[in-house]
Amino acid sequence: MATTPPIRWLIGTELARYRTEAKLSLNEAAERAGVTRHKVNNLEAGRQIQDPDDIAVLLTAYGVPARDIDRLTTLTGRADEAMWWAPWAQVVPDWLKTYVGLEALAERMFVFEAMVIHGLLQTPDYAAAVTASAKSIRPDHGDRFVSFRMARARRLTDPDNPLELHSVIPQWALDLAVGTPEVRRAQLEHLLEMSDLPNVTIQVLRPEDGPHQALGGGFAHLDFGEAVRPVVYIELKDGAVYLQEELQVGAYRMVFTDLQQVALGPEQSREVIASMLKQ
Repeated sequence: MATTPPIRWLIGTELARYRTEAKLSLNEAAERAGVTRHKVNNLEAGRQIQDPDDIAVLLTAYGVPARDIDRLTTLTGRADEAMWWAPWAQVVPDWLKTYVGLEALAERMFVFEAMVIHGLLQTPDYAAAVTASAKSIRPDHGDRFVSFRMARARRLTDPDNPLELHSVIPQWALDLAVGTPEVRRAQLEHLLEMSDLPNVTIQVLRPEDGPHQALGGGFAHLDFGEAVRPVVYIELKDGAVYLQEELQVGAYRMVFTDLQQVALGPEQSREVIASMLKQ
């Protein structure tokens, strides 16, 4: 998966999911669709370009409704969006390329970071300070990595295709000594500005708000609308896990619902951030 283009990976997981739901093996799917087992396997693994006609043939053989077939074939035309990170290819690890490609295709995201403010909400100076402390990023790649993070953030203010972002931020992440006091102050001001956007929701999670179900750490829930089913992304020390199974994704949906209920509401969260600025 690490070297598979994001759009192919996403379509491939959907093809495999539909085949599994039809209770067909690779051999049975190939026979029913009139293609080779090798081709079905390659399309699911994203090892070859997934032509809309090939997708339609497979899904029709699986008994998938025409409406769902059209949604998945339409996704093939968004390959350029998923590959926007190409100018930064040399500084971005393969596992992160997959994620940012999926991020570009998502309509909505719920994110929870356990220690720092999420990358899409960071200022350039805050991002530079976080990047400088990351041992996995070469010092000579720092500036480019920051510019890459800022390019990701532009999706929030894209007038044509804005990403709907919901972020729960622990208060200790707001208190974390990242950069200088001036950097942290500018970051808090930026959060207030971003929370004014109609497509951005920010909630602050305080220690006194009590326990919650996200004690295992941060994650992102990516929703692609009606095109394909959601994906949960969990970042590891030097890699990532992508969850697609309905039960797994559903479990994390329960976690972010719990976080929304435990954390302060958006207006109260703004008040907390504003009070921190006054201090």
